[in-house]
Amino acid sequence: MHIILTGATGTLGSQLLFSLLEERLNELKSIHLLVRNKKSVDASDRIQNMLTSPMAPKFIAQNLIAIQDKLTVIEASKALQPENFLDANQRYYMIHSAGFVNLSVNPKDEAQIFEENLSFTKQLFTAFKPYLKKFVYISTAFAAGKQDGVIGNDYLNYTPAEYRNYYEASKHAAEKYVAQQCAASTIEIQILRPSVLGGNALEKPRFFISKYMVFYLFAKFFQHKTEQGSVRIQAGNDSNLNIIPTDYAAKVICKVIDQPVEQLNIVNPIGTHILTGISKILEAVNFNNYQLTQEIVDSVGGFETTLEKFYYETIGVHLTPYLTGKPQKWDTQLLESILPLPNYNPEEYLKANIEYAISQKFRNQRW
Repeated sequence: MHIILTGATGTLGSQLLFSLLEERLNELKSIHLLVRNKKSVDASDRIQNMLTSPMAPKFIAQNLIAIQDKLTVIEASKALQPENFLDANQRYYMIHSAGFVNLSVNPKDEAQIFEENLSFTKQLFTAFKPYLKKFVYISTAFAAGKQDGVIGNDYLNYTPAEYRNYYEASKHAAEKYVAQQCAASTIEIQILRPSVLGGNALEKPRFFISKYMVFYLFAKFFQHKTEQGSVRIQAGNDSNLNIIPTDYAAKVICKVIDQPVEQLNIVNPIGTHILTGISKILEAVNFNNYQLTQEIVDSVGGFETTLEKFYYETIGVHLTPYLTGKPQKWDTQLLESILPLPNYNPEEYLKANIEYAISQKFRNQRW
């Protein structure tokens, strides 16, 4: 098996690379990693730092030489010239895990979000098309937009009445593009959709995640703000947020890429209850000066405190649509036939994630 992977240094991509190496090393012939340079470290060193990190599975260190023999790092600026580094006689699985997670609803951000998630996907597919056996697109379970009831795996024959933000819309548009392009060729298509990524539930260290986003930002915002005033947090009584452990999502992707599955949501059947989840998060950061409300809190009705105003002008803009959404359930029958979901209490798991993040001072991994 020959693989091309984007996003290998990202939250999901890094765990996916670890899983591929640990579970498929013997059958892997090559893995080409498309990676950006950073100002202080080049692409090859970023991958080396990741493989030798204390957060990498022990298997990686024990088999590092064999692993390095199968890896080729391609700096992102050269990624769209595959004729310079791929074998024309081979056919590759491309796993496009890279993405631009930005939950902005500001119209000025729309162009950049679509550029990163749709336009780049088009460029990538066009460049690599002659070499591909299968295109595996890592989307998001929220690409279905605002939807209630039981959500199935087929998003390609569905257009939502409304998306919560440009991120959801751009990922759904990219799904439909790659599906149409693959249907017009001999390339197999697979669209995999994790929900919100949480810390590891299967691997050690438990609750590790390389980048703190979404509900972690909620916790970080309220940490150390007990003396700065009260906040009314708008949240639905029946709303839930679907969170999935990153290591579980990575193992599912690793396991399913060569199976005849075209669309798959990597989710829990029922999300974490919003009201209980918020309480657990704020308990973990010792913030007690809040009130949960179903009433709309915005500039029209007026803010009661400076902290409340700051919340709704920053992370509240992005998170409120998820905190107030209609209750959702997900069809996980196909998912659990591939890999059973880990068994844990979702609210306690959420709290443990926040406690781990606090112990790490919410520091993202710098690889």
